[in-house]
Amino acid sequence: MSRVYNFSAGPAALPLEVLDTIRDDIPDWQGAGMSVMEVSHRGKDFVALAARAEANLRDLLAIPDDYSVLFTQGGATMQMSMVPMNLVGPEDTVDYVVTGSWGKKAAGEARKFCNVNVAADASDQNFTYIPDESSWERSADAGYLHFTPNETIAGVEFHFLPSGDTPLVGDLSSTILSRPIDVSRYAVIYAGAQKNIGPAGLTVVIVRNDLLERAPASLPHLMTWRAYAESDSMTNTPPTFAWYVADLVFQYLQGIGGLGAMAAINERKAQKLYAAIDGSGFYSNPVNKACRSWMNVPFILADASLDTRFLDESAAAGLTNLKGHRSVGGMRASIYNAVPEAAIDALIDFMNEFERVNG
Repeated sequence: MSRVYNFSAGPAALPLEVLDTIRDDIPDWQGAGMSVMEVSHRGKDFVALAARAEANLRDLLAIPDDYSVLFTQGGATMQMSMVPMNLVGPEDTVDYVVTGSWGKKAAGEARKFCNVNVAADASDQNFTYIPDESSWERSADAGYLHFTPNETIAGVEFHFLPSGDTPLVGDLSSTILSRPIDVSRYAVIYAGAQKNIGPAGLTVVIVRNDLLERAPASLPHLMTWRAYAESDSMTNTPPTFAWYVADLVFQYLQGIGGLGAMAAINERKAQKLYAAIDGSGFYSNPVNKACRSWMNVPFILADASLDTRFLDESAAAGLTNLKGHRSVGGMRASIYNAVPEAAIDALIDFMNEFERVNG
C-alpha cells in the first residue's frame, strides 16, 4: 500500500525518514540484538539516548541553562492539573486566557486546585478570535497566566506573547518545534508529543528551575516536576519507544536546518492553503485572519450536505483525516511539520476539482 497524506490532528504524521529508521531499528537497535522497546531504560545505551535527546531539544529551542527539560507521561491533559498543583496553593488566584476547547479544559482543571480568574474568553464568538489584550481582566496578584498559543480544534493561534511580569504558562502541544520560540519568556511550557515531536505517550515539560521547589510536600511524588528533574525523567519506567522516536525527530529537524528552516516551510504551507480557501467562493475559514493557525486549518464547504462526499472522495484520493471537529464542523487540515508541502499542493488540487464539479 502506498503512503497517504495524513492531515490528522493527532496522533499525527511522522517524517518518512524517521519511519524508515524505526523500521530498520526494530529488530536490532544499535547492535543490541533487540529493539529499543526491549532494552532497559537504565542501561547505558538508553541513558545515552535520553541525554542526547535532551541536548538536541535544548539546541533546537535554545533553552536556557536555568530551565529543566522533563520527559513525562500523561499527556498535556495531565499537565493541566500539574501546573496548578506545582505552582500555587488553594488560596491563590491564577489567570487563564480561554481561546478554545483546550484552554477551557485547562481552566476547568485548575479550578480544582486554586481560584481561577478567566481573564479573557473567546467563546462568545465560538472561539474564532483572540480578544484584544487591552480588554483582558487580569488579576493583580495572579500566580501565573495560562494560555494556549494554538488551539488545535478551532484553528486559532496567538501571534504574540502576553505582556507583563506574571509567570507565563503555555500549552504548546500543537506548535512546539514548528518555529523558533523565546523560551525565556515562559515560566513553564508543556506539550504532548503527538503533533510535532513523536508518538502519543510522551509529554515534554520545560520549567524554570526556581519553580521546582514550589510544590507542597504533600503532593504525590510523581505529580511533582521536581521528581522528574532530579531523576533525569526516570523516576519510574518512562515511555521508552516514544522517547526514542522523539530523539530521531530532533535529529531530523537539526538535519534540515533547525527551526528557522522549519518555520519557513510551515509558513509557506499555511499561506498557500489559506490563499486557496480565501480565493474560493466554495470554501471558507471561520477564524479571524489576524489569529489564524499555521498548524490547524479548519474550512467549511458552502453546502454542508456535500461534506460526506468530500470526505469520501478525498480519502479515495489519498488525503486522509480531514473531517473537522464536531464543535466546528466542516473540514480541518492539520499541517504539522511532517506533512510535506506536496500534501498541501495535492489537497488544493483536490479542493479545486471538487469545487469545479460540485460548486
